[in-house]
Amino acid sequence: MLPRVAPLNNAFAAVSILGIMISVFYISSFSSTWGFTFSLFFILMFIASMISMTYSPVLPEMSKKR
Repeated sequence: MLPRVAPLNNAFAAVSILGIMISVFYISSFSSTWGFTFSLFFILMFIASMISMTYSPVLPEMSKKR
């Protein structure tokens, strides 16, 4: 059974994609260690957003209109 989780919003995925691009193209030109570290962090964020979009159930608490 899936745990009760709230789905991540689209801005989380957008920030992760933008962060990957900046890390690969801009930061890695200054320092390969920091470029790799930031790239790994944003790739993990992107994977989390994909898992959240795929496997998260719609909770009754989240579906209420306020």
